[in-house]
Amino acid sequence: MWVRSTMAYRTSFVMMALGNFMVTALDFAAILIMFSHIDTLGGFTLAEVAFLYGTTSTSFGLADLVLGNMDRLGRRVRDGTLDTLLVRPAPVLAQVAADRFALRRLGRISQGALLLVWSLVRLDIAWTPVKVLLVPVMLVSGALIFGAVFVAGAAFQFRANDASEVQNAFTYGGTTMLQYPPTVFATDLVRGVTFVIPLAFVNWLPALRILGRENPLGLPGWVDFASPAVALACCALAGLAWRSGLRGYRSTGS
Repeated sequence: MWVRSTMAYRTSFVMMALGNFMVTALDFAAILIMFSHIDTLGGFTLAEVAFLYGTTSTSFGLADLVLGNMDRLGRRVRDGTLDTLLVRPAPVLAQVAADRFALRRLGRISQGALLLVWSLVRLDIAWTPVKVLLVPVMLVSGALIFGAVFVAGAAFQFRANDASEVQNAFTYGGTTMLQYPPTVFATDLVRGVTFVIPLAFVNWLPALRILGRENPLGLPGWVDFASPAVALACCALAGLAWRSGLRGYRSTGS
């Protein structure tokens, strides 16, 4: 319904998608400004940082397209309109995700994908079948990890009523962090996003393998290929959190 509504005004849709493309491009514009004064950032060249940026932006864009409206759940819990979703013959999670589905978010995906392609052209990588396969696996796994964070954040809103900013700190904040090399952050922070909230598996760890970089934590090499398993574990935990939150929902009492 929302897609048909959007495409009814195609000129407006194109303008909104281009606006989304340009707004997200400002993040990389800031990186370009930094590289106009430096040659490397944390030991990474512009093309390598663009690779990190492109992978995380594409993965996050896919998750944001499908589940980006999960932060609206807190408002529904607070005003009781979630009750209308409970009586419909469709999964509540699917209904919340589809609420005001914004096709314009394709602008973020296309911007990240273009930068990813540009970085791959500029990088001098000794490609092997494993590295070639690791790129799409990294993008899909990253999207699943971000999607799990969206769902887990929404589940938390069943308890907190409205904690969308807490959720955004790990989704939008997480993708901004992953656009930069892990070497510019404190070791404790890198450990936290590896072992506590495993955002490092979105692109840092597999990207280090592709770029031929050393792991800053000294982890064994097989960890670079663990993104799919981590993504599945995150999705399972997020699903359990969602079911627990939904079962504990008691409406507003009004």
